[in-house]
Formats: sequence, structure tokens, C-alpha cells
Amino acid sequence: MKDFGMATQHRATYQIGELAARSGLTPDALRYYERLGLLPPPQRTSGGFRVYAPATLDRLRFIRQAQTLGLSLQEIRTLVSYADRGGVKRCQRVHDLLQHKIADLDTRLAELQEFRRTLQGYFEECERTLVKGDREECPVIEHLEVKS
Repeated sequence: MKDFGMATQHRATYQIGELAARSGLTPDALRYYERLGLLPPPQRTSGGFRVYAPATLDRLRFIRQAQTLGLSLQEIRTLVSYADRGGVKRCQRVHDLLQHKIADLDTRLAELQEFRRTLQGYFEECERTLVKGDREECPVIEHLEVKS
């Protein structure tokens, strides 16, 4: 993973509280990411405390950036699982994941467009009723009551 401008090489390791403070996450979120497999298991001190390598900050930046692109934690876990596979094979897997994500988005967009058309129709019914002023009840409410 690339270093996104923060010098992570100054420290040998970070304890969970330090890593949380530097990453803007909570210790609970870091533990959750570990359980999901987003972060490699940290080393432990003789007292059992987690210690993280500086590269963990880079991984956390990658996770945050991927989330801003709309990827789920499960999808990000899939991406980071490809870290040990390089080259064209890795690119093909990322390609396939993104192709699936785009197909999902296209489906959601179609559903949202249909929902918008439905709401627009209801809105227009309300406007006609308000202009005419000849009904006692809102036609949209009547329509929804019939459906329930």
C-alpha cells in the first residue's frame, strides 16, 4: 500500500490507543476491523497488549478511502485479501469486484428512478387536488390506505 503523505516510519509500533488516535478511529473499531479480517492480527506484548506496525496506518487510510468510494467493509476485505497476489491476477479480481459493484449500483439506480416516478405521480395528484379543492381527503392517503 502507498503512504498517503503521513510519515509512518517514525515509530516501530503503536499500541491500540495510539493507533486509534492517529487514525481517528476508536479502539473498538480497530478490534472490529481485526475481526473482519481488514487488519492483520497484531503482535502482542508479553502482557497481551496489541502492538501494530506503522504500515497499519496505511491500511486504515486505504480502508477509509475505499469507503468514500462507496465500497462496503466486506468488499474492502476482499480487496485487502488480494494483497499477497500481485500483477494481472490481482487486477482481474479487482476488475471483477468493481464490475459487480457497478451492476449493483445500476440496479439500485433503476429502483430509485422507479421510486421517484411513483413519488412524482403522488405529488402531481396532490397538486391537482389542491388546485381543484374539491376533495375532502388527500388522494394519496386514500390510495395508501387501500394498499395497506
